[in-house]
Amino acid sequence: MGTALQKTIQQLRSENREYFQIALSVDCVIFGFDNNELKVLLIKSDLEEFNDQWSLLGDLVRPDENLDNASYRVLKDRTGLDDVYLEQVYTFGDVDRHPAGRVITTAYYSLINIKDHQLKLQHNELHWHPIQEITTLAFDHKPILDTCLKQLQSKIEEHPIVFNLLPEKFSLRELQSLYEAILGVKMDRRNFRKKFFLMGWLVDVNELEQDVPHRPGKLYRFDTSRFSSGKATKKMAVS
Repeated sequence: MGTALQKTIQQLRSENREYFQIALSVDCVIFGFDNNELKVLLIKSDLEEFNDQWSLLGDLVRPDENLDNASYRVLKDRTGLDDVYLEQVYTFGDVDRHPAGRVITTAYYSLINIKDHQLKLQHNELHWHPIQEITTLAFDHKPILDTCLKQLQSKIEEHPIVFNLLPEKFSLRELQSLYEAILGVKMDRRNFRKKFFLMGWLVDVNELEQDVPHRPGKLYRFDTSRFSSGKATKKMAVS
């Protein structure tokens, strides 16, 4: 039997030169919650082709870094934030998605409490934008944002990720407003509270809201011990 011919790395590169000229990038979708609105952190594009348009926080992946490291570098460089967890969501690879050439991007998203994470850098008009007011973005960033939002919506019924958007102590009114902002629907107050208590995610801290224009409600905190111990959770039906 004949021996299969093997190629050297140099031959592989020479024969497939165009394949090794595809760039990789990361885009970060940072969600926040403020004034009963779900918001996303955007920055003015620095490309002439997208003059005066907003975009997600992103950059090309350097030759010496992996995707996760690149996402955290982008966040640090653009905002000064270095204590935010990022989760990989999806990869976008349309051929003409970038005007400079073939660029494949991987999207990450995170949830942060805006009041607890003050932006440390102010350039290119870095700004929080209400999700409901965004109609277009530079590049293909609107579909990327929509994909990350759908991922968030699909996870909040079974996972306690939304608590990153709230202060340590919060009212049920704030919690319901957050769910309504994420899902884009109004929910019945009584049913929401009943179903949420059945999930066992909350701990009553025996305190009331302060300085509010309505009747003060009870304050709660997220029961971190329930999830650190690996206890099962019930799915929340929010319809």
